[in-house]
Amino acid sequence: MSSVLHLARPELLDLVPYSHAEWEPTLERLHANELPWRAPGDNSPAGLNRYPEPQPQRLIDQLADLYDVAPEQVLVGRGSDEAIDLLVRAFCRAQQDQIMVCPPTFGMYEVAARIQGAEVIEVPLDRARGFALDEAAILGSWRPGTKLLFLCSPNNPTGNLLDSAVIERIVARLADEAVVVVDEAYGEFSNAESFSALLENHVNLVVLRTLSKAYALAGARCGVLLADPPVVSLLRRLIPPYAVPSPTLDAALAALEPPHLAMARAKVEGVIAERERVAAALRTSALVAEIWPSSANFLLIRCTDADRAFRAAVERGLLVRDLRRRAALENCLRITIGTAEQNDRLLAALGAA
Repeated sequence: MSSVLHLARPELLDLVPYSHAEWEPTLERLHANELPWRAPGDNSPAGLNRYPEPQPQRLIDQLADLYDVAPEQVLVGRGSDEAIDLLVRAFCRAQQDQIMVCPPTFGMYEVAARIQGAEVIEVPLDRARGFALDEAAILGSWRPGTKLLFLCSPNNPTGNLLDSAVIERIVARLADEAVVVVDEAYGEFSNAESFSALLENHVNLVVLRTLSKAYALAGARCGVLLADPPVVSLLRRLIPPYAVPSPTLDAALAALEPPHLAMARAKVEGVIAERERVAAALRTSALVAEIWPSSANFLLIRCTDADRAFRAAVERGLLVRDLRRRAALENCLRITIGTAEQNDRLLAALGAA
């Protein structure tokens, strides 16, 4: 047993998963209560009248190649949200255990915990140091029952990379105490090495990736969890049996073909160039008081008049993210980098305002 499984809910360790219809594509299917004809308009390769393969091996193999891990370290599901939910359900007992988050950060970590009945411990990022991790506060705030620490790098909504050396020290320090989850949803927009390279040495490390951002498949909902094989095996017992819908599988496999991978990398480089251009232009705006450095596909800005900036964008047909109600983000807006035309329209709107 992997040493980290002692942190999991004990009643799940021997859970017998749902027994789905056997996957045997060489035989004609009269065993899964499917209809033998396609719905009108169904031109999908496998047919939407058929259940998809549970944890499709071809996709897992290609994702393992993409992220340079072993196939048994890969779990695929409906976006990173499903992976977050699975982790909380697997490790946190309602009304007994806790997760730790470092706000401002991605809100689904807290939502998943609240749904499960787990307490949420907050250790804020240090805004004065560019939203850096507070290593001492994180380690000092851990207590028995704190099963998961969620870290997002590049962080959403601040855009900054978290210090990799600090994260590795935290992972090592909490080796027998907690699972550290590093969410790398925006990793392709940074020059940082993935924490997946450390999985072999840290069984309490989990890395989240997604095809939603750099591969333009947000609507397909394809998220990836990378972890020690026993952790993946445990989560496979909890995940619904058909977690990767056929259209998602088809879209993901197409995106992972070499020509499309090359195109995605070129598009990412374009986004990075636009990010720097937009940031430079925003620095000249009287409505912008501060712009934080970003390693993602968005910019966090603090406005002199956030309401005016928000309305100016809407008047030009553009919607930016209003973060003013969140702690430490007073007067802040988050701007996703769009097309050059959209970015120019936004800059013009702020200039006119």
